Amino acid sequence: MSVHTIRIRLKLPIDIETAWSYFSSPRNLKDITPAKMGFEILSNSDSEKMYPGQIITYHVRPILGIPLYWMTEITHVRENEFFVDEQRFGPYIMWHHQHHFKPIAGGVEMTDLVHYKLPLGFLGEIAHWVFAKRQLQGIFEYRTAVLKERFGVIE
Repeated sequence: MSVHTIRIRLKLPIDIETAWSYFSSPRNLKDITPAKMGFEILSNSDSEKMYPGQIITYHVRPILGIPLYWMTEITHVRENEFFVDEQRFGPYIMWHHQHHFKPIAGGVEMTDLVHYKLPLGFLGEIAHWVFAKRQLQGIFEYRTAVLKERFGVIE
């Protein structure tokens, strides 16, 4: 079955250091996740910033408030440019999320590129079209709205 893709670009009127500081801190994940997802970080890291090999564990409640365990690993980090998180355990067969940052006139262009695949073959494809795709789009729309409110936006 299919690997699906989400690509989101957002231009924020902040410098690259501010962007990197905010997005590379695992503690800020909850702020940009809708409350209805029941996002809760379980792991306790001594690090303020992400680093290659870092494991982050959390619960999410995407369906009927049922908690799902999710573990991601930060696999690549190039400071002020990008980082990648990949699911190690969780609701997807595959989850590969790239976070890119590029200085532009007046701020930073931030790009999220996510490749993901749901389990259960044909049933997973049906679930994708019935609710999963819409739910993921909603999460990124929420995130965009929170970031625009927090930092402003470059149109």
